[in-house]
Amino acid sequence: MNPEGPFTYSVLRPLSDLFLWTWRLERRIEFLYRPQFDRWLRPPLFSLLQGLQNLLRRKDERLGLAEERELPDEERYNQEVIDTISAFTRENWLPGGAQRFGNTKTFGVLRGDFTVLPDLPEDLRHGLFRTPRTYLAWVRFSGPGPFAPPDLEDLGQCSVAIKVMGVDGPKLMPDEQHTQDLILVSPASFVTPDIRENSRMQRWVRAKAPLGYLLDPPGRHLLHLAMQLLYSPMHANPLEVQYYSNVPFLLGEGRAVQYSLKPRRKPRTRIPAHPGENYLRDAMVRTLADGDWEMDFMVQVQTDPHRMPIEDATVKWPERLSPYVPVARLRLPAQRFDGDAQLAFADVLRYNPWHSLPEHRPLGNSNRARRRMYEELAGLRQSMNAVPHVEPDGSEVFGDDDRTPEPRRQPAVADRAASES
Repeated sequence: MNPEGPFTYSVLRPLSDLFLWTWRLERRIEFLYRPQFDRWLRPPLFSLLQGLQNLLRRKDERLGLAEERELPDEERYNQEVIDTISAFTRENWLPGGAQRFGNTKTFGVLRGDFTVLPDLPEDLRHGLFRTPRTYLAWVRFSGPGPFAPPDLEDLGQCSVAIKVMGVDGPKLMPDEQHTQDLILVSPASFVTPDIRENSRMQRWVRAKAPLGYLLDPPGRHLLHLAMQLLYSPMHANPLEVQYYSNVPFLLGEGRAVQYSLKPRRKPRTRIPAHPGENYLRDAMVRTLADGDWEMDFMVQVQTDPHRMPIEDATVKWPERLSPYVPVARLRLPAQRFDGDAQLAFADVLRYNPWHSLPEHRPLGNSNRARRRMYEELAGLRQSMNAVPHVEPDGSEVFGDDDRTPEPRRQPAVADRAASES
Protein backbone atom coordinates (compact mmCIF):
# COMPACT_ATOMS: atom_id res chain seq x y z
CA MET A 1 0.00 0.00 0.00
CA ASN A 2 1.57 3.23 -1.22
CA PRO A 3 -0.09 6.52 -0.19
CA GLU A 4 1.55 8.20 -3.16
CA GLY A 5 0.67 5.56 -5.76
CA PRO A 6 -1.91 5.64 -8.59
CA PHE A 7 -4.29 3.25 -6.79
CA THR A 8 -4.49 5.71 -3.92
CA TYR A 9 -5.21 8.63 -6.24
CA SER A 10 -7.77 6.84 -8.42
CA VAL A 11 -9.54 4.61 -5.86
CA LEU A 12 -8.75 5.27 -2.20
CA ARG A 13 -8.96 9.04 -2.38
CA PRO A 14 -12.43 9.05 -4.03
CA LEU A 15 -13.62 6.41 -1.52
CA SER A 16 -12.36 8.58 1.35
CA ASP A 17 -14.23 11.56 -0.07
CA LEU A 18 -17.39 9.44 -0.38
CA PHE A 19 -17.06 8.25 3.22
CA LEU A 20 -16.68 11.83 4.50
CA TRP A 21 -19.63 13.00 2.37
CA THR A 22 -21.82 10.18 3.74
CA TRP A 23 -20.74 10.93 7.29
CA ARG A 24 -21.56 14.62 6.91
CA LEU A 25 -24.96 13.71 5.49
CA GLU A 26 -25.64 11.47 8.48
CA ARG A 27 -24.74 14.28 10.87
CA ARG A 28 -27.70 16.30 9.62
CA ILE A 29 -30.07 13.78 11.21
CA GLU A 30 -28.06 13.00 14.34
CA PHE A 31 -30.28 15.21 16.46
CA LEU A 32 -33.02 12.60 16.06
CA TYR A 33 -31.15 9.84 17.87
CA ARG A 34 -27.60 10.74 18.96
CA PRO A 35 -28.30 12.05 22.49
CA GLN A 36 -30.14 8.84 23.41
CA PHE A 37 -27.51 6.71 21.66
CA ASP A 38 -24.65 8.37 23.53
CA ARG A 39 -26.43 8.03 26.84
CA TRP A 40 -27.53 4.40 26.63
CA LEU A 41 -25.51 2.61 23.94
CA ARG A 42 -22.15 4.35 23.67
CA PRO A 43 -20.79 3.24 27.10
CA PRO A 44 -21.41 -0.53 26.62
CA LEU A 45 -20.28 -0.44 22.97
CA PHE A 46 -17.08 1.39 23.85
CA SER A 47 -16.40 -1.04 26.70
CA LEU A 48 -16.94 -3.95 24.30
CA LEU A 49 -14.46 -2.51 21.79
CA GLN A 50 -11.91 -1.86 24.52
CA GLY A 51 -12.35 -5.43 25.72
CA LEU A 52 -11.83 -6.83 22.22
CA GLN A 53 -8.70 -4.74 21.83
CA ASN A 54 -7.29 -5.98 25.13
CA LEU A 55 -8.09 -9.57 24.16
CA LEU A 56 -7.00 -9.59 20.52
CA ARG A 57 -4.46 -6.83 20.05
CA ARG A 58 -2.55 -6.37 23.27
CA LYS A 59 -0.04 -8.39 25.23
CA ASP A 60 1.19 -7.76 28.75
CA GLU A 61 4.48 -5.88 28.47
CA ARG A 62 5.35 -6.62 32.11
CA LEU A 63 5.99 -2.97 32.91
CA GLY A 64 5.69 -1.45 36.36
CA LEU A 65 3.58 1.51 37.41
CA ALA A 66 4.67 4.70 35.61
CA GLU A 67 7.33 2.70 33.73
CA GLU A 68 8.14 3.61 30.13
CA ARG A 69 9.69 1.55 27.33
CA GLU A 70 11.02 3.17 24.17
CA LEU A 71 9.87 1.74 20.84
CA PRO A 72 12.44 0.37 18.39
CA ASP A 73 13.32 3.18 15.94
CA GLU A 74 11.12 5.58 17.88
CA GLU A 75 13.08 8.67 16.87
CA ARG A 76 12.88 7.70 13.19
CA TYR A 77 9.09 7.48 13.36
CA ASN A 78 8.97 10.82 15.12
CA GLN A 79 11.03 12.41 12.33
CA GLU A 80 8.75 10.85 9.71
CA VAL A 81 5.71 12.46 11.36
CA ILE A 82 7.43 15.85 11.48
CA ASP A 83 8.49 15.60 7.83
CA THR A 84 5.04 14.49 6.65
CA ILE A 85 3.12 17.18 8.54
CA SER A 86 5.62 19.85 7.52
CA ALA A 87 5.10 18.89 3.87
CA PHE A 88 1.31 18.91 4.35
CA THR A 89 1.47 22.39 5.88
CA ARG A 90 3.50 23.81 3.00
CA GLU A 91 1.24 22.12 0.43
CA ASN A 92 -2.10 23.24 1.88
CA TRP A 93 -1.56 26.64 3.50
CA LEU A 94 -0.24 29.87 2.01
CA PRO A 95 2.28 32.00 3.93
CA GLY A 96 0.40 34.24 6.30
CA GLY A 97 -2.45 31.76 6.70
CA ALA A 98 -0.80 28.57 7.94
CA GLN A 99 -2.78 26.72 10.61
CA ARG A 100 -2.04 23.97 13.11
CA PHE A 101 -2.20 20.49 11.60
CA GLY A 102 -4.23 19.15 14.52
CA ASN A 103 -6.65 21.08 16.73
CA THR A 104 -6.81 23.38 13.74
CA LYS A 105 -9.82 25.66 13.91
CA THR A 106 -9.84 28.12 16.79
CA PHE A 107 -13.26 28.44 18.40
CA GLY A 108 -11.87 30.92 20.87
CA VAL A 109 -9.02 31.81 23.23
CA LEU A 110 -10.68 32.54 26.57
CA ARG A 111 -9.57 34.04 29.83
CA GLY A 112 -9.85 31.64 32.74
CA ASP A 113 -9.04 31.11 36.40
CA PHE A 114 -7.40 27.78 37.27
CA THR A 115 -7.92 27.14 40.99
CA VAL A 116 -6.13 24.28 42.75
CA LEU A 117 -8.55 22.82 45.29
CA PRO A 118 -7.81 22.69 49.03
CA ASP A 119 -7.58 19.52 51.11
CA LEU A 120 -6.35 17.25 48.33
CA PRO A 121 -5.09 13.80 49.33
CA GLU A 122 -1.41 13.85 50.19
CA ASP A 123 -0.42 11.64 47.24
CA LEU A 124 -1.91 14.16 44.77
CA ARG A 125 -0.16 17.22 46.18
CA HIS A 126 2.68 17.58 43.72
CA GLY A 127 3.84 20.29 41.35
CA LEU A 128 1.01 22.54 40.26
CA PHE A 129 -1.37 20.85 42.73
CA ARG A 130 0.86 21.19 45.79
CA THR A 131 -0.78 24.31 47.22
CA PRO A 132 -4.34 25.68 46.96
CA ARG A 133 -4.00 28.68 44.67
CA THR A 134 -5.62 30.46 41.74
CA TYR A 135 -3.74 31.10 38.49
CA LEU A 136 -4.71 33.03 35.40
CA ALA A 137 -5.00 30.91 32.25
CA TRP A 138 -5.49 31.30 28.52
CA VAL A 139 -7.78 28.51 27.35
CA ARG A 140 -8.00 27.66 23.64
CA PHE A 141 -10.99 25.63 22.39
CA SER A 142 -10.60 24.22 18.89
CA GLY A 143 -11.77 21.76 16.24
CA PRO A 144 -9.97 18.64 15.05
CA GLY A 145 -8.21 19.48 11.75
CA PRO A 146 -6.27 19.09 9.58
CA PHE A 147 -8.44 21.73 7.85
CA ALA A 148 -10.84 24.35 9.24
CA PRO A 149 -14.19 23.69 7.52
CA PRO A 150 -17.62 24.91 8.63
CA ASP A 151 -18.45 23.32 11.96
CA LEU A 152 -21.11 21.05 10.47
CA GLU A 153 -18.43 19.48 8.24
CA ASP A 154 -15.74 18.88 10.83
CA LEU A 155 -14.87 15.44 12.21
CA GLY A 156 -17.00 15.69 15.35
CA GLN A 157 -14.16 16.22 17.81
CA CYS A 158 -13.11 19.14 19.99
CA SER A 159 -9.98 19.94 21.97
CA VAL A 160 -9.03 22.25 24.80
CA ALA A 161 -5.57 23.57 25.70
CA ILE A 162 -5.08 25.31 29.04
CA LYS A 163 -2.03 27.54 29.48
CA VAL A 164 -1.71 28.12 33.22
CA MET A 165 0.38 31.24 33.89
CA GLY A 166 2.47 32.40 36.81
CA VAL A 167 3.75 28.88 37.55
CA ASP A 168 7.15 29.21 39.22
CA GLY A 169 9.88 26.59 39.14
CA PRO A 170 12.13 24.88 36.55
CA LYS A 171 10.46 23.75 33.31
CA LEU A 172 11.15 20.83 30.98
CA MET A 173 11.31 23.16 27.95
CA PRO A 174 13.29 26.42 28.06
CA ASP A 175 11.21 28.50 25.62
CA GLU A 176 8.62 29.38 28.32
CA GLN A 177 9.52 30.08 31.93
CA HIS A 178 6.25 30.54 33.81
CA THR A 179 3.61 28.33 32.17
CA GLN A 180 2.14 24.85 32.58
CA ASP A 181 0.24 23.55 29.52
CA LEU A 182 -2.58 21.00 29.83
CA ILE A 183 -3.96 19.59 26.55
CA LEU A 184 -7.08 17.42 26.23
CA VAL A 185 -9.44 16.17 23.50
CA SER A 186 -13.07 15.02 23.42
CA PRO A 187 -12.52 11.34 22.36
CA ALA A 188 -11.91 9.05 25.33
CA SER A 189 -9.04 7.31 23.51
CA PHE A 190 -6.54 8.33 20.85
CA VAL A 191 -6.76 7.32 17.19
CA THR A 192 -3.35 5.57 17.07
CA PRO A 193 -1.70 3.44 19.76
CA ASP A 194 1.83 4.77 19.29
CA ILE A 195 4.08 7.01 17.20
CA ARG A 196 4.87 4.18 14.77
CA GLU A 197 1.22 3.84 13.74
CA ASN A 198 0.83 7.62 13.84
CA SER A 199 3.59 7.94 11.27
CA ARG A 200 1.74 5.50 9.02
CA MET A 201 -1.55 7.37 9.43
CA GLN A 202 -0.10 10.81 8.67
CA ARG A 203 1.12 9.62 5.27
CA TRP A 204 -2.46 8.70 4.36
CA VAL A 205 -3.82 11.97 5.71
CA ARG A 206 -1.32 13.90 3.60
CA ALA A 207 -2.47 11.89 0.57
CA LYS A 208 -6.08 12.91 1.41
CA ALA A 209 -6.99 9.23 1.52
CA PRO A 210 -7.41 8.46 5.25
CA LEU A 211 -9.35 5.26 4.52
CA GLY A 212 -6.09 3.84 3.22
CA TYR A 213 -4.90 3.67 6.81
CA LEU A 214 -7.58 1.02 7.46
CA LEU A 215 -6.05 -1.15 4.74
CA ASP A 216 -2.44 -0.68 5.82
CA PRO A 217 -2.56 -3.52 6.86
CA PRO A 218 -6.22 -4.57 6.36
CA GLY A 219 -8.46 -4.62 9.43
CA ARG A 220 -5.84 -3.75 11.99
CA HIS A 221 -7.20 -0.28 12.72
CA LEU A 222 -10.95 -0.91 12.48
CA LEU A 223 -11.31 -1.08 16.27
CA HIS A 224 -9.58 2.28 16.61
CA LEU A 225 -11.85 3.83 13.96
CA ALA A 226 -14.96 2.46 15.67
CA MET A 227 -13.89 3.90 19.03
CA GLN A 228 -13.24 7.29 17.43
CA LEU A 229 -16.65 7.31 15.73
CA LEU A 230 -18.38 6.62 19.05
CA TYR A 231 -16.84 9.83 20.40
CA SER A 232 -17.32 11.96 17.26
CA PRO A 233 -20.90 13.26 17.40
CA MET A 234 -22.21 16.54 16.12
CA HIS A 235 -21.44 18.71 19.13
CA ALA A 236 -23.68 21.54 20.32
CA ASN A 237 -21.26 23.54 22.47
CA PRO A 238 -17.53 22.92 23.20
CA LEU A 239 -18.03 24.20 26.74
CA GLU A 240 -20.43 21.32 27.46
CA VAL A 241 -18.07 18.51 26.41
CA GLN A 242 -15.96 16.26 28.65
CA TYR A 243 -12.30 16.14 27.59
CA TYR A 244 -9.56 13.53 28.13
CA SER A 245 -5.77 13.62 27.91
CA ASN A 246 -5.57 10.10 26.30
CA VAL A 247 -1.92 9.94 27.42
CA PRO A 248 -0.33 9.81 30.90
CA PHE A 249 1.79 12.18 32.95
CA LEU A 250 3.79 11.93 36.12
CA LEU A 251 2.29 13.21 39.34
CA GLY A 252 5.30 13.25 41.57
CA GLU A 253 7.79 10.39 41.66
CA GLY A 254 6.63 6.97 40.41
CA ARG A 255 2.95 7.88 40.00
CA ALA A 256 1.26 8.15 36.59
CA VAL A 257 -2.06 9.88 35.95
CA GLN A 258 -4.32 10.84 33.09
CA TYR A 259 -6.34 14.05 33.00
CA SER A 260 -9.96 14.87 32.29
CA LEU A 261 -11.90 18.15 32.18
CA LYS A 262 -15.64 17.93 32.85
CA PRO A 263 -18.35 20.63 32.91
CA ARG A 264 -19.96 21.16 36.30
CA ARG A 265 -23.39 21.73 34.72
CA LYS A 266 -25.41 19.50 32.43
CA PRO A 267 -25.58 20.37 28.71
CA ARG A 268 -28.28 22.87 27.84
CA THR A 269 -27.44 23.95 24.28
CA ARG A 270 -29.43 22.71 21.30
CA ILE A 271 -27.96 22.28 17.84
CA PRO A 272 -29.45 24.97 15.56
CA ALA A 273 -31.93 23.91 12.89
CA HIS A 274 -29.69 25.61 10.33
CA PRO A 275 -26.15 25.57 11.77
CA GLY A 276 -23.96 28.45 10.66
CA GLU A 277 -20.33 28.15 9.65
CA ASN A 278 -19.19 28.93 13.21
CA TYR A 279 -22.18 27.75 15.23
CA LEU A 280 -19.95 26.19 17.91
CA ARG A 281 -18.23 29.51 18.59
CA ASP A 282 -21.61 31.23 18.58
CA ALA A 283 -22.85 28.77 21.23
CA MET A 284 -19.84 29.56 23.43
CA VAL A 285 -20.46 33.29 23.01
CA ARG A 286 -24.08 32.90 24.17
CA THR A 287 -23.07 30.77 27.15
CA LEU A 288 -20.49 33.26 28.42
CA ALA A 289 -22.77 36.21 27.76
CA ASP A 290 -25.16 34.68 30.31
CA GLY A 291 -22.55 34.28 33.06
CA ASP A 292 -19.52 32.28 34.22
CA TRP A 293 -18.88 28.66 33.27
CA GLU A 294 -17.02 26.17 35.46
CA MET A 295 -15.34 22.84 34.75
CA ASP A 296 -13.63 20.30 37.03
CA PHE A 297 -10.04 19.37 36.21
CA MET A 298 -9.52 15.77 37.36
CA VAL A 299 -6.76 13.17 37.57
CA GLN A 300 -6.99 9.39 37.33
CA VAL A 301 -4.18 7.48 39.04
CA GLN A 302 -2.70 4.43 37.33
CA THR A 303 -3.23 1.31 39.48
CA ASP A 304 -2.77 -1.52 36.93
CA PRO A 305 0.16 -1.24 34.47
CA HIS A 306 -1.44 -3.57 31.90
CA ARG A 307 -5.07 -2.44 31.96
CA MET A 308 -3.88 1.18 32.25
CA PRO A 309 -0.87 1.23 29.89
CA ILE A 310 1.71 3.99 29.50
CA GLU A 311 2.72 3.27 25.89
CA ASP A 312 -0.66 2.59 24.20
CA ALA A 313 -2.81 5.72 23.76
CA THR A 314 -5.85 3.87 22.35
CA VAL A 315 -6.64 2.27 25.73
CA LYS A 316 -8.95 4.23 28.00
CA TRP A 317 -8.00 3.58 31.59
CA PRO A 318 -10.99 1.86 33.30
CA GLU A 319 -12.66 4.15 35.80
CA ARG A 320 -13.81 1.15 37.87
CA LEU A 321 -10.12 0.47 38.60
CA SER A 322 -9.38 4.08 39.44
CA PRO A 323 -12.01 6.86 39.40
CA TYR A 324 -11.26 10.44 38.44
CA VAL A 325 -10.56 12.79 41.36
CA PRO A 326 -11.08 16.58 41.03
CA VAL A 327 -7.87 18.49 41.81
CA ALA A 328 -8.65 21.93 40.33
CA ARG A 329 -11.46 24.04 38.96
CA LEU A 330 -11.39 25.98 35.71
CA ARG A 331 -13.63 29.04 35.77
CA LEU A 332 -14.33 30.90 32.55
CA PRO A 333 -15.72 34.29 33.57
CA ALA A 334 -18.44 35.98 31.53
CA GLN A 335 -16.64 37.56 28.58
CA ARG A 336 -16.70 38.33 24.87
CA PHE A 337 -13.85 36.64 23.04
CA ASP A 338 -14.75 36.53 19.33
CA GLY A 339 -13.13 39.80 18.21
CA ASP A 340 -10.58 39.52 15.41
CA ALA A 341 -7.60 40.53 17.57
CA GLN A 342 -8.34 37.96 20.27
CA LEU A 343 -8.90 35.19 17.72
CA ALA A 344 -5.59 36.13 16.08
CA PHE A 345 -3.93 35.86 19.50
CA ALA A 346 -4.03 32.08 19.00
CA ASP A 347 -1.38 32.43 16.27
CA VAL A 348 1.33 33.63 18.65
CA LEU A 349 0.65 30.97 21.29
CA ARG A 350 2.36 27.61 21.47
CA TYR A 351 0.77 24.85 23.53
CA ASN A 352 3.09 21.97 24.34
CA PRO A 353 2.69 19.40 27.16
CA TRP A 354 6.44 19.79 27.78
CA HIS A 355 5.81 23.34 28.98
CA SER A 356 5.73 21.64 32.32
CA LEU A 357 7.13 21.28 35.78
CA PRO A 358 9.25 18.11 36.14
CA GLU A 359 6.67 16.71 38.59
CA HIS A 360 4.23 16.48 35.64
CA ARG A 361 6.62 15.08 33.01
CA PRO A 362 4.73 13.61 30.01
CA LEU A 363 4.97 9.81 29.75
CA GLY A 364 4.81 7.34 26.85
CA ASN A 365 6.01 7.36 23.25
CA SER A 366 3.19 9.58 21.97
CA ASN A 367 4.06 12.17 24.59
CA ARG A 368 7.79 11.87 23.99
CA ALA A 369 7.19 12.56 20.30
CA ARG A 370 5.12 15.65 21.05
CA ARG A 371 8.07 17.53 22.55
CA ARG A 372 10.03 18.01 19.34
CA MET A 373 7.06 17.58 17.01
CA TYR A 374 5.00 20.38 18.54
CA GLU A 375 8.04 22.65 18.84
CA GLU A 376 9.17 22.26 15.22
CA LEU A 377 5.68 22.41 13.71
CA ALA A 378 4.80 25.52 15.74
CA GLY A 379 8.04 27.08 14.55
CA LEU A 380 7.15 26.29 10.92
CA ARG A 381 3.64 27.70 11.29
CA GLN A 382 4.81 30.90 12.92
CA SER A 383 7.66 31.41 10.46
CA MET A 384 5.24 30.99 7.51
CA ASN A 385 2.93 33.55 9.11
CA ALA A 386 5.77 35.87 10.19
CA VAL A 387 4.47 36.04 13.76
CA PRO A 388 6.53 35.69 16.94
CA HIS A 389 6.15 33.14 19.68
CA VAL A 390 4.77 34.91 22.75
CA GLU A 391 4.73 33.61 26.31
CA PRO A 392 1.64 35.33 27.77
CA ASP A 393 1.36 36.60 31.32
CA GLY A 394 -2.35 37.45 31.52
CA SER A 395 -1.92 41.19 30.98
CA GLU A 396 -3.02 40.99 27.34
CA VAL A 397 -5.96 43.25 26.45
CA PHE A 398 -8.08 43.13 23.28
CA GLY A 399 -10.53 45.79 22.16
CA ASP A 400 -11.61 45.01 18.61
CA ASP A 401 -14.86 46.95 18.57
CA ASP A 402 -17.86 47.93 20.68
CA ARG A 403 -18.94 44.29 20.96
CA THR A 404 -15.77 43.31 22.81
CA PRO A 405 -15.52 44.82 26.29
CA GLU A 406 -12.11 45.04 27.88
CA PRO A 407 -11.60 41.79 29.83
CA ARG A 408 -11.60 41.94 33.61
CA ARG A 409 -8.08 42.01 35.00
CA GLN A 410 -6.83 40.02 37.93
CA PRO A 411 -3.40 39.53 39.50
CA ALA A 412 -1.25 37.03 37.64
CA VAL A 413 -1.42 34.70 40.63
CA ALA A 414 -3.83 35.07 43.51
CA ASP A 415 -4.62 33.03 46.59
CA ARG A 416 -8.33 32.46 47.12
CA ALA A 417 -10.58 30.80 49.62
CA ALA A 418 -12.25 27.57 48.59
CA SER A 419 -15.65 29.26 48.56
CA GLU A 420 -14.51 31.54 45.74
CA SER A 421 -13.23 28.71 43.47
